[in-house]
Amino acid sequence: MQGVGCAVRTDPDSIWGAEQAAAASADFAELHAAHGGVLWVAFDPLQARCGLFFCCDGAVCELTPPGFSVRSRVYEYGGGACCATEQGVAFVNEHDQQIYRIDIGLDGGAHGAPYLITDQPHCRYGDLSFVSAWQALLAVEESHETGAVVHRLVRIGLTGHRQVLIEGADFYAAPVADPSGQRLAWIEWDRPYQPWVATRLCQRESGERTRVLAGQGSDQALQQPRFDAQGRLWVLSDKAGWWQPWCVDVQAQPQGAPCDHAPAPWQLGGRTYLPLENDEFLLTRFEQGRAVLVGCAMRTNPLASMANGAHGAPYERRLAGDFTRFRSLTADAEHFYCIAAAPDRLPTVLAIRRSDCAPRILAGGEAPLSEDHLARPQPFSCTVGEGEHCHGFFYSPVSTKERPPLVIFLHGGPTSACYPVFDPRIAFWTLRGFAVLDLNYRGSSGYGRAYRLRLAGGWGELEVEDIRAAIEALGGEGRIDSQRVFVRGGSAGGFSALRALAELPQLRGGASLYGVSDPLALRRVTHKFEADYLDWLIGDPQQDAERYRRRTPLLQADRIRVPVIFFQGALDAVVVPSQTETMVEALRSRELPVEYHLFAEERHGFRQAANLAEALRAEHAFYRRLI
Repeated sequence: MQGVGCAVRTDPDSIWGAEQAAAASADFAELHAAHGGVLWVAFDPLQARCGLFFCCDGAVCELTPPGFSVRSRVYEYGGGACCATEQGVAFVNEHDQQIYRIDIGLDGGAHGAPYLITDQPHCRYGDLSFVSAWQALLAVEESHETGAVVHRLVRIGLTGHRQVLIEGADFYAAPVADPSGQRLAWIEWDRPYQPWVATRLCQRESGERTRVLAGQGSDQALQQPRFDAQGRLWVLSDKAGWWQPWCVDVQAQPQGAPCDHAPAPWQLGGRTYLPLENDEFLLTRFEQGRAVLVGCAMRTNPLASMANGAHGAPYERRLAGDFTRFRSLTADAEHFYCIAAAPDRLPTVLAIRRSDCAPRILAGGEAPLSEDHLARPQPFSCTVGEGEHCHGFFYSPVSTKERPPLVIFLHGGPTSACYPVFDPRIAFWTLRGFAVLDLNYRGSSGYGRAYRLRLAGGWGELEVEDIRAAIEALGGEGRIDSQRVFVRGGSAGGFSALRALAELPQLRGGASLYGVSDPLALRRVTHKFEADYLDWLIGDPQQDAERYRRRTPLLQADRIRVPVIFFQGALDAVVVPSQTETMVEALRSRELPVEYHLFAEERHGFRQAANLAEALRAEHAFYRRLI
């Protein structure tokens, strides 16, 4: 039993040290069923590199040779960096952002060296798919031209011939062709919107002009168009308040609850639902922040419902119930595949047999801690504002005899989310006597459109209210020591941490990891994808100048009266080092205890295991001195 009164008699460093936590940040992405097996990308923090792997008949082989790393940087956050072709796989190489192809031999390994397909040094590529009818790739192209960044949809032959298909909108995502190659669908949007606010679903058929099928106004965001086996077009729409599958051609949707079936599309290549044969679906959805994986039937198909339930009861079966997050869904004739996560194990490449729903781990899935050393996520919700609620997940320390200190994790984005899955950093803290609250403040995704858009104009105040309410709720329940609370976050989460430190005097200290301390400085240099994001989050810099002043941590530095620790990458082009260093000096001038750690080879978001471990040790030592 974990919780109060349970003694851990072993040194936490011998159970779960900073190096182990850093190494456990390994992850998977880009899953594709193909060639009688399954392809995936695996991130190795020890090498700070993403390799491409192929699994067939239980044998796993890496396809990418040394010197290659599979990662797209379209819109800076990438996604869709590989796809299967008829002979092998095409992928985006991280270093030069060009597309290469690798053929797969009879032994399941790479047949020859990677072959360069594109030679466009000023371009990046992402959201790759292979169109068999064309014998060519379909991709989003990001062209860094003189004085501008231009996005297009392009067709690229496997020998390198390039053709521009669609251009003119500010942004594109999720291009998909039907099996005949005659019908092309995609998502597009224009500034000042973000893809989780307002997008359009567009289509072009052979010989016709582009048509907008949905999203003419600003009342819905659409993502992940898909063609099913009958050639019908599906998409996720949040017009009814939740991202749910909707068939454009027959005005139908699968049977299911009103929940988000996808997170905010920060990255390209998302696959959180999958049309199957016989009007069935494989999909994932969020139920109060926890994901479930289900197979279900289309709502307009009564025969499927009758065949799978008495008297026409809705057909739905839950799969892989031990897991709480699912990504990158794919399938073949015998298995469903997904990248899955759970509260007690590392990320997993999972195969689920279609005949009996039996799950099997293909890669990952290690359980690094015993139950005695594991803190499990407890759903958290509290009232805030006028009858609203904020959400998250609370982790009790593994061993304590008193009200523990609390570390509040603030996710980035800020339109993103945290999930109830094993986080090696949280395990590090809970083994050392700290409670952790992973907070999905208002504005996080996974709780519907209204909750997600609640942050419009309120960033820097709304989440601070949620932090205050969460501390009061947990303290009032006796679950934490309200006088020993720390806040920490990276990027946008770092901004929120600094704002909380300025507004909440009960906080003991905090950490900013490459956090925003000067929004206007960020606005001047940020990339095209987020060029208007701050205007949505805070307001117009001219009309709302006073609001910016009140919410700029650098200009409110005199209100921070507790110690702060900062971590920064020297190569960060999003939050540049000078921004963090100016904030550090502003606090040091007031003789506050401030630490600053600069990592020479890191960008925006640390990737190297040694640096992740060093930052974790430094942050823990910093807080220990304050409690």
